[in-house]
Amino acid sequence: MEAEKEYKLSQSEKEFLLRLASDSIRCRLEESSRPEHKIASETVKQKRGAFVTLHKHGHLRGCIGYIQGIKPLYEAVINMAEAAAFDDPRFPPVSREELPELDLEISVLSPLKEVKELDEIEIGKHGLYLTLGAFSGLLLPQVATENGWDRETFLEQTCLKAGLPPEAYKDKDAKLYLFSAEVFS
Repeated sequence: MEAEKEYKLSQSEKEFLLRLASDSIRCRLEESSRPEHKIASETVKQKRGAFVTLHKHGHLRGCIGYIQGIKPLYEAVINMAEAAAFDDPRFPPVSREELPELDLEISVLSPLKEVKELDEIEIGKHGLYLTLGAFSGLLLPQVATENGWDRETFLEQTCLKAGLPPEAYKDKDAKLYLFSAEVFS
């Protein structure tokens, strides 16, 4: 957990990642190639899980991400921005006309930590990832806060997100993980 505390993005790194996300969506809509960005920061080259969330007039418009660090952060942000805009199955692809109305939010995830006791979960600090058999669901830390949920409701909603009954987290075969996220827009 010590490494998790050391990982922090600077304001300029956050602005850079937001610009990458925005450019990737805009360029795909315009069918143009993305501008070349010099990746000077070692921090954004580290492999990190990341989600890109799109809001339109305060309402969810797309959200997709990598749970774990399988790519350098800057690549994950580019890929997930496009996926949130064009591949989220809950929404039609973003149109050119919508682009000025979109707000981007990036969540950079800490490594997953298996939950041993439910009281480890802190609302507002932790997100949850649950797996049970072929089912899995993830909710970012800000979701519980935005909805005013307590721990039990957060657990139940994570199960529902996975397509499972609300109390599936109590199943002996369920695996529950927590993570924190650096969220910025």
